[in-house]
Amino acid sequence: MVLLSVLYDTAARVDELINLKVKDVRLMPAIITLHGKGSKVRQVPIMSNTKSLLASYMDTRKICSGISDTENFLFVNQKCQKLSRWGISYIINKYVEQAKTDIAFTVRFPVTPHIFRHSKAMHLLQSGVNLIYIRDFLGHSECSTTEIYARADSEMKRKAIENAFPDLVPDGLPKWEEDGDLMKWLNSLCE
Repeated sequence: MVLLSVLYDTAARVDELINLKVKDVRLMPAIITLHGKGSKVRQVPIMSNTKSLLASYMDTRKICSGISDTENFLFVNQKCQKLSRWGISYIINKYVEQAKTDIAFTVRFPVTPHIFRHSKAMHLLQSGVNLIYIRDFLGHSECSTTEIYARADSEMKRKAIENAFPDLVPDGLPKWEEDGDLMKWLNSLCE
């Protein structure tokens, strides 16, 4: 649960999550430092629920000996080695299979680590967060990369169009039966 929460809350790339070390987690204030593409480093805030999960996890997690605790990877496998891409996918798939037993679970596409990143970006966008902030949060160097998310949300497009243009169709249509002149004219056509 901690891994999935951190994956979503930070919108981390899978490599960023795999390489996350204990020293990269600060709980006061709640910030995680991610080491991304091109050796770029960014700090992302985490929500209070994720912070609580992380605090509990860090108190009870398996500590690998031989190196300073702060240099340990945050998420490790049974052999006390950092998780691989496959390991992350295995964990996600395990919980997706459990979720499929609930009829309310209607996801009909493969759930990959990137889905968590994409979902976080879409939720930020739908919440009205500026694209520039989302770009920085995701660690994109170009805003054009982040704009892909803005193009993807058809519901937001529909709402924007509705807000931009007045409704041309009136709420109620006129009752033609009550228009005496129109009725007279229509009856004259039948004669």
